[in-house]
Amino acid sequence: KGGPRKGGPQPEEWRPVTKLGRLVQAGIIKSVEEIFRFSIPIKESQIVNTLLEGKLKEEVMKVKPVQKQTQAGQRTRFKCVVLIGDYDCHIGIGGKVDKEVQGAVKGAIIDAKLNLIPVRKGYWGNKIGKPHTVPMKLTGKCGSVRVRLVPAPRGTGLVASPAPKKVLQMAGIQDCYTSTEGMTNTRQNTLRATYEALVKTYKFLTPDLWKATKYDLTIVEKFRDKAGATS
Repeated sequence: KGGPRKGGPQPEEWRPVTKLGRLVQAGIIKSVEEIFRFSIPIKESQIVNTLLEGKLKEEVMKVKPVQKQTQAGQRTRFKCVVLIGDYDCHIGIGGKVDKEVQGAVKGAIIDAKLNLIPVRKGYWGNKIGKPHTVPMKLTGKCGSVRVRLVPAPRGTGLVASPAPKKVLQMAGIQDCYTSTEGMTNTRQNTLRATYEALVKTYKFLTPDLWKATKYDLTIVEKFRDKAGATS
């Protein structure tokens, strides 16, 4: 009765269920770049929390009610779209539908962390200073929406409407021209199309990446014993 009060629910201790999660918890994997290098899928949001602790920012981009007709009448739920990024070449987008807004936001944040991708930056013209724009012309598509990203000179800023602009900002792009087509009022599709365009930054093989690839064991294969279960 007279003891100290506990403030709110205590966070549960993370018990990893994947090999990748065990390696992250053991401190063997220290950065997300090690995961992206071997294209290992991230199945647990706690992996991102551990590796990018304190760096990620979350932004709720849209919350809207959606309805479904049932025999008992209409059932209303809430759909949420969330962007996460560290303003330094990492971006993720997620969505979730739930009976309550709070549950939808929480689920969308987890989904966004599982969809985290690296973004490659480049130059417009001479390679002076740090990379500041997209490395080449890129196009992303979702639904009827097409978003085209075009490299821009240093100091141009982000020439974009509010939705693509927020994605580019959170990805750490400083200068970029954009062009959009289709029903861009559908914000979720516009956000997803911009995200899909940024996914392609590491898929396009530019001449500076033409060097012979040296194939190593993946980090999970290398530390198979510490990862737990045998493959």
